[in-house]
Amino acid sequence: MRRYDKTRQLPQFQPTMNTDYTSVMTFTFANPPAAVIFDCDGVLVDSEPITSRVWAGLLTEIGLPTTTEESLVTYLGNSMARCMEIVTERMGHAPPDWLLPRFHEASRAALAAEVEAVDGVPELLDALDREKVPYAIASNGEQAKMDATLGAAGLAQRFAGKRFSGLEVCRPKPAPDVFLHAASALGVSPAMTVVIEDSPLGVIGAVNAGMPVIGYAGIIDEHRLSTAGADKVIHHMSEALALLGLQGSVRRTP
Repeated sequence: MRRYDKTRQLPQFQPTMNTDYTSVMTFTFANPPAAVIFDCDGVLVDSEPITSRVWAGLLTEIGLPTTTEESLVTYLGNSMARCMEIVTERMGHAPPDWLLPRFHEASRAALAAEVEAVDGVPELLDALDREKVPYAIASNGEQAKMDATLGAAGLAQRFAGKRFSGLEVCRPKPAPDVFLHAASALGVSPAMTVVIEDSPLGVIGAVNAGMPVIGYAGIIDEHRLSTAGADKVIHHMSEALALLGLQGSVRRTP
């Protein structure tokens, strides 16, 4: 795998938004794509409601009343550094030093006890394996968090050596850096690499990387994903099979 060089010059980007809900492109591939890049939280593992609940509880504890739903809308897809900036902006001062360590500790415990793979993901990965389509993760989350969630969901081995964090590149999502890094590591063209994302920030990052995007509306409203630039929005991972040209690769039980 190629190593990421943080000193290299990266293109400037401007977030692009599709404000016409009716003109979302429907796309299919006659053959499977060169590769598929997944977000992790909310796409591969059903972790977002769990971590958002923990985060909301801690924010309420420090004097910033927040519900789980509000946490999902406000913080979903952001790096933890950006989440802390948002908290500081809303409170008018920096939060307590213990906030992040407490969040990491509490969320690790909750994820270990509760997290599962998103329904349909194992079957989708099986189909990609049968067609020999490489895949990877591009996440704004830390590697340690991916270790915990993927391990608890039984997916860690499937992504061994193929997990890339926004903390390892110059700019996290919504910049395109982590997507371009993942495609480069896989040795594939961005234009022939499909991204599956569940957050508007992630969709914007993939669009700016020049990659087709499937938005997974597991939590976020589909209009927000299509507005961010998703080419197609799905509600279950089984729907991705046809879009990726994999429907004929599904193994059916007699």
